[in-house]
Amino acid sequence: MGLVVQKYGGSSVADAEGIKRVAKRIVDAKKNGNQVVVVVSAMGDTTDELIDLAEQVSPIPAGREFDMLLTAGERISMALLAMAIKNLGHEAQSFTGSQAGVITDSVHNKARIIDVTPGRIRTALDEGNIAIVAGFQGVSQDKKDITTLGRGGSDTTAVALAAALDAEVCEIYTDVDGVFTADPRVVKKARKIDWISFEDMLELAASGSKVLLHRCVEYARRYNIPIHVRSSFSGLRGTWVSNEPQGDQQVEHAIISGVAHDVSEAKITVVGVPDKPGEAAAIFRTIANAEVNIDMVVQNVSAASTGLTDISFTLPKSEGRKAIDALERNRATIGFESLRYDDQIAKISLVGAGMKTNPGVTAGFFEALSDAGVNIELISTSEIRISVVTRADDVIEAVRAVHTAFGLDSDSDEAVVYGGTGR
Repeated sequence: MGLVVQKYGGSSVADAEGIKRVAKRIVDAKKNGNQVVVVVSAMGDTTDELIDLAEQVSPIPAGREFDMLLTAGERISMALLAMAIKNLGHEAQSFTGSQAGVITDSVHNKARIIDVTPGRIRTALDEGNIAIVAGFQGVSQDKKDITTLGRGGSDTTAVALAAALDAEVCEIYTDVDGVFTADPRVVKKARKIDWISFEDMLELAASGSKVLLHRCVEYARRYNIPIHVRSSFSGLRGTWVSNEPQGDQQVEHAIISGVAHDVSEAKITVVGVPDKPGEAAAIFRTIANAEVNIDMVVQNVSAASTGLTDISFTLPKSEGRKAIDALERNRATIGFESLRYDDQIAKISLVGAGMKTNPGVTAGFFEALSDAGVNIELISTSEIRISVVTRADDVIEAVRAVHTAFGLDSDSDEAVVYGGTGR
């Protein structure tokens, strides 16, 4: 008997019919001889609705109470799903993140998992039950407060449980048939990828691909947990994410895995920075102390006449105000002249482990953008990724142009977004 962890996103359990459809799929997995642990997200747009409600009551909700509110969505889903499974003649028990043994640090709204102690889950499985776990949540190690894991938290919960339970696979069910060579909402001719390495998937996730989040993939790679990304709306085989192709997955590693884009970032330019040792360190220490994550960084050549330079970096739009305020408070110490903020940008990334041994990839990427009339503002590279920042208005045309230029288009309109969100 194998142990399978399945995760279902909000679009898969958006209504009663969706919950009953998911319950049948879970029961089928049980009938196939598997022990089944299910991680479930909040129904549809429940989390967004709770966030809106909180902001109507309080412009800046207290972290602890905000987490207490948001975890209600997953608790509703897990209870309803357990009821639906019981209605199909199988026993199911639902567990909150705390009851499932998901132990986190004390950072509210974006906690990190420290440990998973799934004793109650193992007991439920040993008794022949299906275990349903509320995703996106845990309990802090020190204060025993309820915490939430932030964006992609349910995916991370599923992989963490799969690692703790030594599962054979973690199945991530969403509203697309797998991982595609581009966002299927933008590129209708995007092709489904049958197998992709953890390395390539990490780069795609970090570059804006929304099917799997970076934290989830990193956790899976660390504990070598194969991920199978599938649609809960079809019975098609999805995309396997692992170190190496498994079983009958005889897949040749493509030069390019896909094109990702991200419109959730903004750019800050620190103008008039003295070009001397320690200035960049002071800027980015200020940003780090504000607990803001940055992505791409570029420093201009200093002007010989003034000895000043400009430093630009990208960061999530949601953290833009926090970063600006932190830098303004330290303006006198750092010594810069002014700040510029731009949230009308987009990042486009080309990802593929094969590019490090193919010298024409970089030229082809920039030629495709040039032919599409797309201007480039920032450039960042790694061994298996090239990323550029462009105007947000250009992103769709740019993604389609690059996708076509590298021969990634399918012969037919293959990509289907069943639930309408691609997540």
